[in-house]
Amino acid sequence: MHHHRHHAHLHAMGRHFRRHGFAAHFMGGDGPGRGAFGPGRKLGSGDLQLLILALIEEKPRHGYELIKEIEERSSGFYAPSPGMVYPALTYLEEIGHAEVEAEGTKKLYRITEAGKAHLEANRELVQSMLAQLARAGRRMARVREFFASEEADAAGATDHGAGAELYAIRRAFKAALAEKHDAAPEEQRRVAEILKQALKDIRGQ
Repeated sequence: MHHHRHHAHLHAMGRHFRRHGFAAHFMGGDGPGRGAFGPGRKLGSGDLQLLILALIEEKPRHGYELIKEIEERSSGFYAPSPGMVYPALTYLEEIGHAEVEAEGTKKLYRITEAGKAHLEANRELVQSMLAQLARAGRRMARVREFFASEEADAAGATDHGAGAELYAIRRAFKAALAEKHDAAPEEQRRVAEILKQALKDIRGQ
């Protein structure tokens, strides 16, 4: 029963972070392009158009391929809806930044010379957005690993009768380490020294 309650708790936490916490935490930080994502973890229309141009510059893509590519690059952090992507593609076609090749019932989008010029003029912003997506994806993967590890620990505590106090400390310890993953080098060195001493103390050295 305890394991099921804990599993439900972790699931609720994960849902909360996905809805409310990841955009502010993951898309923050230093460097250009901060704040490209608006409320609800959405790109502004102009930013999304630039991102689409960058992807079809790499190779021609269908609309659904663009959605999948953005989702994969962010490890599931951000997946624009069809209601955002297809109007953006239509607009890019209308202003001459993209052209369409019909493939049966599908449309394959290619970047035009005008689109390349517009993209080049905004290259720094595009690179920043791509970097943000990649960074968010890495952090999303770490959070998934953390929750998976939490569930494994909870199962172990239940199966093997581990002390509740030790389990709680272990959870807090892991959460604190996760928070320090992207800390400044000086802070990471400070944490490393604390861990070294704690390991010695645990082993009675």
